[in-house]
Amino acid sequence: MTRLTYLWGWMGRRAENILALLLFSMFVTFLLQIVFRYFLNLPVGWTVEWVTIAWLWGILFGFAFVVREADIIRLDVLYSALPRGTRRVMDVLTGLSLAAIFLYTLPASWDYIDFMMREKTAYMRLPFFWVFLIYIPFALSVAVRGLLTAWAGITGSGRLFDTSKSAETHDYD
Repeated sequence: MTRLTYLWGWMGRRAENILALLLFSMFVTFLLQIVFRYFLNLPVGWTVEWVTIAWLWGILFGFAFVVREADIIRLDVLYSALPRGTRRVMDVLTGLSLAAIFLYTLPASWDYIDFMMREKTAYMRLPFFWVFLIYIPFALSVAVRGLLTAWAGITGSGRLFDTSKSAETHDYD
């Protein structure tokens, strides 16, 4: 079990490294865009394209593989004010709805992504298949998180994090 825990932690750190590289590449490309456009008077389009692709991948890859459940920002003012039983029902309904929607749309999403192999980006000529492929792991992770939330509501284990002890709360007492 410790080997599996170590492997899981190692994979999590590599996902964080990939996300950091995406952010770093966006920053460097942005600086290149400034240098080429304003200092050399040679506007280049590939920089805008790369920043857009890296941003898309960063958001979806980050949510799918890096962001923990406790790190997600929630507007839970009304949720926290409700009784525990009502919150459990809400967890089950929202978790199952979320999972059902993302799993139901997965085949159509794959068909679209597969179709986009024919189209290429304007400057870098990357097939859009590779641009949009990250949506599949993102959709699967959203569905799994929804199922986990629903399961926590069904079993009564409550939220996957405790809002009263979370870093987002402001308990100044």
